[in-house]
Amino acid sequence: MAELADDFDQVALVVDWLDACRNRDLATLLDLYAHDATAECRCGEAKLSEGRAELEAYWRPRLDALAPTAFGLEEITPTAEGVVLDYLSHEGQPVRIAFSFTRDGKIQATHCRPTAALQPRAAGMQDYAG
Repeated sequence: MAELADDFDQVALVVDWLDACRNRDLATLLDLYAHDATAECRCGEAKLSEGRAELEAYWRPRLDALAPTAFGLEEITPTAEGVVLDYLSHEGQPVRIAFSFTRDGKIQATHCRPTAALQPRAAGMQDYAG
């Protein structure tokens, strides 16, 4: 059996993901994910979706109602674990999403949260230190 290649262009795959989202192309978007992929979203109430059917249920309403600035690229950064993307969500809000990949070039997992949630909240938390 041949060894699976893990030298695919991860950044290009994330750009393809953004393009599929911008184009509201749900079938292409889902094809970028591995069959057992997971998506964890913390952009509101935390939600974990696993497998194609759950990913479709997650993405369909988001692609049906895009803001004019949706899926605008802010920054894309390769990391040791995959790729981190800062972009504008389907609502036009700043979001950071981390991608990890299978060795054969599919998205294995994504984890997203609002970019504002990444800022330290220490000053506000001190008020509750009682």
